[in-house]
Amino acid sequence: MRFVLTLAAALVSVTTAFAADTEGEIKKIDADKGTITLSDGKTYKLPGEFDVASLKEGMDIVISYDKVDGENLIADMQLPD
Repeated sequence: MRFVLTLAAALVSVTTAFAADTEGEIKKIDADKGTITLSDGKTYKLPGEFDVASLKEGMDIVISYDKVDGENLIADMQLPD
């Protein structure tokens, strides 16, 4: 019984992540931190292998992201054609 309670407590303390989508205009690109800030003021972390040079401020984008440990991690991004 003690093992079950310990396991249950460990599972509750695991950081949860959830997926979401958003769209907006890129207001700021921070290549050093690997982040973008959209017109809503929220900041999103780019994937490590992403080519930041393909982004421009003022560009409209649609992103899917996961919120992990309070950080918005981009999982997918649609850029304009």
